[in-house]
Amino acid sequence: MTLLDGKKTSEAIQQEIAAEVAEIKAQGGKVPHLAAILVGQDGGSMTYVNNKVIACERVGFASTLLHYETDITEEELLTKIKEINEDAEIDGLIVQLPLPKHISPDKVLEVMDYKKDVDGFHPVNVGRMVAGLPAYLPATPYGIMQLLERYNIDTKGKHCVVVGRSNIVGTPISILMSKCTIPGEATVTICHRNTVDLASHTRQADILIVAVGKPGLITEDMVKEGAVVIDVGTTRVNDATRERGWRLRGDVDFDNVAPKCSYITPVPGGVGPLTISMLLKNTLRAAKKEVYS
Repeated sequence: MTLLDGKKTSEAIQQEIAAEVAEIKAQGGKVPHLAAILVGQDGGSMTYVNNKVIACERVGFASTLLHYETDITEEELLTKIKEINEDAEIDGLIVQLPLPKHISPDKVLEVMDYKKDVDGFHPVNVGRMVAGLPAYLPATPYGIMQLLERYNIDTKGKHCVVVGRSNIVGTPISILMSKCTIPGEATVTICHRNTVDLASHTRQADILIVAVGKPGLITEDMVKEGAVVIDVGTTRVNDATRERGWRLRGDVDFDNVAPKCSYITPVPGGVGPLTISMLLKNTLRAAKKEVYS
């Protein structure tokens, strides 16, 4: 069994990005600039956005954090996004979710310039991904594809079972895994909350990708010998043995499943660290106008 080390892979990707940014600076080019909008005081969101800002500094990007109180109106937020759309200095924009209930995330997404949508959620980017055209890929699926590629995991002709159908992970990774690319070329099954006899599907998986947020959902008897298991779940569970009183747990019962696997991601330290790195990768592509001129 080999651990798919997302932390190590993420560090390597960020080093590559930093080297490219240093070269851009040396040639007098424009430094990539990421803007992030945060609404409210949600602790998890604040930590995540701050980590993105720190990552920008680490690789040499410029960054702007716009933090608004929860009483900002939808119209005010949409107006600010339109201003950023027109700002030639800013290459990428992310709006941290969740948003307050009075603000529609769909409206926010549709107002955003798809050329700056480095989260890869705008309908134009999603549509181009489905069509196999150049696009900004959603960061977590993009990170999964990087793990598979950098560990030289064979996906061609393999049966990939995806548990979870969210627009953030499950649906896009199912599309990417079925595409005529490497990694890709897999036969894909998507399972969800209404799937009958989930275990009968997961036991067929050469590559099992789980992203539902249910700790320990996938048990030893649900995984076949030699499978590649990608666990995207990160849920806080109570743990009195930890000073902070909790720990992160994945959707896979790691201790019992890992001995059966050829490769498996740990939680934490698997897919999670790659998400911010792939966001930086999309921002660099935006600054270089690799996708949209």
